Amino acid sequence: MDMDAVLGMFDRQMRRGARPDGPGVRVERVGDVVRQVGTDRDWNGVVWSDLDHDTADKAIAAQVRHFTSLGHEFEWKLYAHDRPADLAGRLRAAGFTPEPEETLMVARIQDLPTDAEPPEGVHLRPVTDPAGVDLMADVHEQAFGTDSSRLRHQLLAQLAEGPDTIAAVVAIAGDLPVCAARMELHPGTPFASLWGGGTVAPWRGRGIYRALIAFRARIAAERGYRYLQVDASDQSRPILHRLGFVPLSTTTAYVYQP
Repeated sequence: MDMDAVLGMFDRQMRRGARPDGPGVRVERVGDVVRQVGTDRDWNGVVWSDLDHDTADKAIAAQVRHFTSLGHEFEWKLYAHDRPADLAGRLRAAGFTPEPEETLMVARIQDLPTDAEPPEGVHLRPVTDPAGVDLMADVHEQAFGTDSSRLRHQLLAQLAEGPDTIAAVVAIAGDLPVCAARMELHPGTPFASLWGGGTVAPWRGRGIYRALIAFRARIAAERGYRYLQVDASDQSRPILHRLGFVPLSTTTAYVYQP
């Protein structure tokens, strides 16, 4: 895989050419910035910029004014290769707070093992209805310790209005949901992206996370996608590396609260 070429393709199609990630949101292109705008229950933020030392501070201030006028918290999704080189410092100076750094990783789907199955006693349930969304939200809260109301809102909207753009799955042990993950499908691009993979603590290290990656990779392959992309945490990066994902860059969400 030509990593520079794939990173360039990712920037052009997934960031500069970004499409709304769900119903009710819009992507706006303002000067050298691409941003997504929705309600306070949607993800709001900057997905791409092409700035320099002379334009960066003005662009940052414009985005702060815009989202503050809406009353929305928003993110500036910064990648290590974004310009100018001191953009992270400029965001901090403007009042943004960085979240933990993640690694942008990509794999060719044809290179991935897609036959991994969950351990004995665990079965996979595709999420296709509100009951499945509730199970997924419960796992999310247990695995990450965070509120899942935004995730629930997003999944219900996508299943109702754009079911072909989402594939979500929950791993069930007996009657207990123990792992969950979703995949965003991006029509018109070669990329499908993995999100929210989390396992409740007592069930980690048993191969369930790997089985959910294989499940989603099979769906992406059937629908003609070439690459899987993921923003990997420190916890998931070693697993993904063993499966064949390679790092292209790092990304950090800089959060601004009005």
